[in-house]
Amino acid sequence: MNTQLSPRATEIILKMQQNEMTESAIYEKIARFAKGEENRQTLLRLAREERAHYDIWKKYTGAEMKPEKGKVLRFTMIARILGFTFAVKLMEKGEGNAQEEYALLAGEVAESIHIRQQEEEHEHALLAMLDEERLRYVGSMVLGLNDALVELTGSLAGFTFALQNTRLIALSGLIIGISATFSMASSEFLAARSEGRSDALKSCTYTGIAYLITVVLLILPYLLLGSSQYIAALVCMLAIVVLIIAGFTFYTSVAQDQPFKSRFLEMALISIGVAVVSFVVGVLAKNLLGVEV
Repeated sequence: MNTQLSPRATEIILKMQQNEMTESAIYEKIARFAKGEENRQTLLRLAREERAHYDIWKKYTGAEMKPEKGKVLRFTMIARILGFTFAVKLMEKGEGNAQEEYALLAGEVAESIHIRQQEEEHEHALLAMLDEERLRYVGSMVLGLNDALVELTGSLAGFTFALQNTRLIALSGLIIGISATFSMASSEFLAARSEGRSDALKSCTYTGIAYLITVVLLILPYLLLGSSQYIAALVCMLAIVVLIIAGFTFYTSVAQDQPFKSRFLEMALISIGVAVVSFVVGVLAKNLLGVEV
């Protein structure tokens, strides 16, 4: 241990050394199953750079460290489920107070300035080089997700007071949802083909899957609750809408470095606004037409 370092600097370096070793192991693990040779090589380069930083910190601490198994397992699972781009960018964003710590080290460890610059410039450039298929089709997924949220949220809210029976509402929503899934997917396919794209089938598949998953999730409360609990089902459905928007917006904000708050508020306000309007239309239609269910 370098006795010339202050206790605070030593504490920071030990923490950074542990992070570098763990992140190097995470990059190596993800590289084993990442698709595309360029992606694998980029991840391995990131792993080598993290290991090089670990070796620099080791000169100051003299400590041997092993990767944190829990963190390695957690981010490896995230990469398998949500994609390696999301996983590694989420990991990098997790270094919340790194700038403050580097600033504290700068006065005692000159090499910390070089490491910080390398992480901010070179590693960020390498992360930008990652090319994952699912992120190329985020636009298609957003199209399916947004359309399903707006259309089905409005339809289910309108049906809730027009029909006042969860089973009838679920049946109506399911028919509309499945029909709209095929309609949306085929529209995306034709649009992609008209643009001369060779990936039209993949594009429409991502759109259709996003739409269908949203349909199932929104109808679920009406299937699980009793036939007279249509108000509770409506509230649950709206809560699911907000959760879907929050989850997908968080995913794209991390994976594509986009702002979370503005995109979340925009999508949430549109979906909830359409639901409120449709809810009112359902009540008015039921009363004006004198429909009794």
